[in-house]
Amino acid sequence: MSNTLNKLKKRLESQVGKAIADYNMIEDGDTLLVCVSGGKDSYTLLSILMAMEARAPVDFKLIAMNLDQKQPGFPADVLPAYFEKIGVDFRIIEADTYSVVKEKIPEGKTTCSLCSRLRRGIIYRTAKALGANKIALGHHRDDMVHTLFLNLIFGGKLKAMPPKLVTDDGAHIVIRPLAYCAENDIARYARGMGFPIIPCNLCGSQENLQRQKIREMMQDWDRRFPGRTESVFTALQNVVPSHLADNGLFDFKGLTLGSVVPEGDTVFDAPVLPPVTPFPLPVSSEDWTLSSIY
Repeated sequence: MSNTLNKLKKRLESQVGKAIADYNMIEDGDTLLVCVSGGKDSYTLLSILMAMEARAPVDFKLIAMNLDQKQPGFPADVLPAYFEKIGVDFRIIEADTYSVVKEKIPEGKTTCSLCSRLRRGIIYRTAKALGANKIALGHHRDDMVHTLFLNLIFGGKLKAMPPKLVTDDGAHIVIRPLAYCAENDIARYARGMGFPIIPCNLCGSQENLQRQKIREMMQDWDRRFPGRTESVFTALQNVVPSHLADNGLFDFKGLTLGSVVPEGDTVFDAPVLPPVTPFPLPVSSEDWTLSSIY
């Protein structure tokens, strides 16, 4: 491994470790079902988690899982061979969701919604059958920011992709250890490691995906104004409910004169204000002239 790749690996490991600690993602005795699609993100997730498993202060177990959705041309031998090569416990689950999606979704329409629901159900059932209490997904920082704008622009919701959540039935915790990792770093790491990438022919090439439009928008912003994605992600961790408009998050109706709000109206102030020299106020209407103020 080159020095450059080794430094990148250490940075990713540091970011993953911080995310795990900040959100208490992994605890002693956990069994993690790591979902591996064959893309750069999930390969990187598995690689980093395996490196951390060897020296983590807590004992946890990893099981890699791939869902073979029976897409035409899918190279079914690639992932089993890779899993065996790196020595990780794994399961290949075969389910023909491809035919279901093609049957239910009209030609020209995006398939992501149905495909995602079908995948999620199979993953949850697999985790239950294997006794895995945590499910690790490969979504990264950019995915979380893009989801925020997807919901904001197309769904009318101020909602993103959480780093950790509990499933609807309460049976599993879903974690996203790459939450602090930038997509560009993940792509560089995947190229350096030479992962056998498998493209998604079912939905990855659809031109009318709303997510792709958001991705292009953020890429343009980052080119013109570097650091925009980082800034938006930081905002997800610094929410001020009293300065939004949701009555469920803040009691606007109960806000009256004399109410004490921690944020107050200071959120609009600069972090450090320059000292202000007061000017004398006029004592009578005759003195109220521009010269008396300036």
